Amino acid sequence: MLDTIEKIKCLIIGSGPAGYTAAIYAARANMNPVLYQGTQPGGQLTTTNEVENFPGYPAGVTGPEMMIQLQDQAKRFGTDIRDGWATKVDFSGDIHKVWINDTIELHCETVIISTGASAKYLGLPSEQHYLKTGGGVSACAICDGFFYRNQEVVIVGAGDSACEEAHYLSKMCKKVTMLVRSEQFRASKIMEARVRKTENIEILMHTDTVEVIGDGQVVTAVKALDKSTQEVIEIPATGFFVAIGHKPNTDIFKDFITLDEVGYIINEPGSSKTNVPGVFVSGDAADHVYRQAITAAGTGCMAALDAERYLAAKDH
Repeated sequence: MLDTIEKIKCLIIGSGPAGYTAAIYAARANMNPVLYQGTQPGGQLTTTNEVENFPGYPAGVTGPEMMIQLQDQAKRFGTDIRDGWATKVDFSGDIHKVWINDTIELHCETVIISTGASAKYLGLPSEQHYLKTGGGVSACAICDGFFYRNQEVVIVGAGDSACEEAHYLSKMCKKVTMLVRSEQFRASKIMEARVRKTENIEILMHTDTVEVIGDGQVVTAVKALDKSTQEVIEIPATGFFVAIGHKPNTDIFKDFITLDEVGYIINEPGSSKTNVPGVFVSGDAADHVYRQAITAAGTGCMAALDAERYLAAKDH
């Protein structure tokens, strides 16, 4: 099957702000980038209705619309954008091998990993329903908290980022009810203390979410179960924030690329370089701190520039 092997100068895996920005820079540097969009073209932003904090959009923009614009911009400079996703890689030799949909074999001089991370959800049918309607379920308080000013919201989670997001929401929402599923926080003591001493945050320990309630379009309340007393309560809320972590989409790289204990790719500080020469990372596959479209786009630029320098050094 050797005739099915395609040689590529720069392969970009993934199509969020990081992947598309990498494509724009790589295409303008005559690297003839090929971008595979992956299982969720546009990435996490396609689940976001309104993006108001990305510079250059004074009136805001929807996540899907912004991704189409980024895609068009990458295409304009000659990026070859394709459907399909990477299913296997072999980074053991000088040639970086990547398989698409288990069938197409690519031999790449450089690879930019922009596979992102997926927010973890509880998996309740009602939660998924209101996530799809854009009516009040979110996995990013920093992205969406603004829309709930002076309203009451519920957040579920027990780690540092859940505490951070609860505290962030408390500054603009009337009331924040925090549901902690176990009997103790997973967060550091300092973060736990911060939410405990914030007046408009009510913490319900050992409490499970039962259902997100609404009128079919927007969220109006959250039904929760106090596991100690078995009492079911209904908490009025217009927003339901899920802060139970993210899973980086990096499983296929784990035999070759250094990952942290959660699965995020470890890059050289201040660069997009991974432990494999010629393989670079951008966006949320490596970033568990900021997780914003603008920071993802910035690292996409870095990855393309690093790939360009790598190729230039190889040619000399």
